[in-house]
Amino acid sequence: MSSNINLIDSFQEFKEFKNIDRPTVITVLEEVFRSMIRKRFGTDENVDVIVNPDNGDLEMWRTRVVMEDGFSEDDDLEIELAEAHQFDPDLEVGDDYIEQITLESFGRRAILAARQTLVSKVLELEKDEVFKKYKDREGELVIGEVYQIWKKEILVLDEDGNELILPKAEQIPADYFKKGDSIRAVVYKVDMMNSNPKIIISRTAPEFLQRLFELEVPEIFDGLITIKKIVREPGERAKVAVESYDDRIDPVGACVGMKGSRIHGIVRELRNENIDVINFTTNHSLYITRALSPARISSIKIDEDEKTAAVYLKPDQVSLAIGRGGHNIKLAGKLTGYEIDVYRENDEVEEDVDIEEFSDEIDSWIIDELKRVGLDSAKSVLSLSLEELTRRTDLEEDTIQEIVRILQSEFE
Repeated sequence: MSSNINLIDSFQEFKEFKNIDRPTVITVLEEVFRSMIRKRFGTDENVDVIVNPDNGDLEMWRTRVVMEDGFSEDDDLEIELAEAHQFDPDLEVGDDYIEQITLESFGRRAILAARQTLVSKVLELEKDEVFKKYKDREGELVIGEVYQIWKKEILVLDEDGNELILPKAEQIPADYFKKGDSIRAVVYKVDMMNSNPKIIISRTAPEFLQRLFELEVPEIFDGLITIKKIVREPGERAKVAVESYDDRIDPVGACVGMKGSRIHGIVRELRNENIDVINFTTNHSLYITRALSPARISSIKIDEDEKTAAVYLKPDQVSLAIGRGGHNIKLAGKLTGYEIDVYRENDEVEEDVDIEEFSDEIDSWIIDELKRVGLDSAKSVLSLSLEELTRRTDLEEDTIQEIVRILQSEFE
């Protein structure tokens, strides 16, 4: 028995496996020994393997039926009377002969092979458990510690020491971490790569912002306020549409908090990403108007079939509607599901010319790009510097210089 205990003691490290409980390890251990028994005796159906889960003791008992001499057909299941009497003179034909199997009888090579098999099986089980655990947690918030930083990704360890990967593409542009930093993200994608679980986490996914709101706003966590949709340009701007089924609750006010107390923590976590929280509505015109906040809309025309919206604004509101880098209008389109075109209301008496009038000199795709950022007239284009036009549009500087030359000639 002592040799059995020594072997189990040599397996004590398996108690420390992060995601495998002790009963599971014991089950695997029993199966490994049964495999050893089958290799030696041809069968394990008449062997009891007993593993004590409390102290790790192992016992193996083999039972054979006593047969008359010369009548044993299977030495693995039966034992002749003469041989049985060598161990117990009181045995008779038909009795069960029970003997204990010791580990020494298997030999050192078989024991080492068993240990290697056990290591392999437990590691495989652990990987499967990690995969299942995180596959069920996709979209959930996790907290880990930065362990290693590479050029294209960061290795993060969770509280159990499991490896999580934060790729560069899933980091907010202004993110900066060093080894040992605590990091929050959502489980974005879980796959098995070469039998190893690969857990990708994200700080740019809309779900990350949603989980942060659930942490900061109890009404969202309790289901009193529903987040209908989130769209983001990570690190720049986000728009969150919220709705409450209780008229007594102001969903926007609850999300922002007194003097911004609730949303400030979220903004800091997102590296000062601007967050617009708006009331969701099924009134498409009102929804688009709210989505273009902080700009004030003068009027709007919607084409439901084409899913387009023409929005008219005062000249001083156009830049607000478009936003820095076009983020505001782009996110408003994603949030509402409409392609939004911004048009400037011309309150000035002086003559201006619609940008479409230059279609014979300027390519239509260039005109569309100018209109996309709210530049629908000649003077609206000429009112901006070359640097500003380059920043707002996707046009080359040479192209913009040619456009300006053409438009200026109209007023000379």
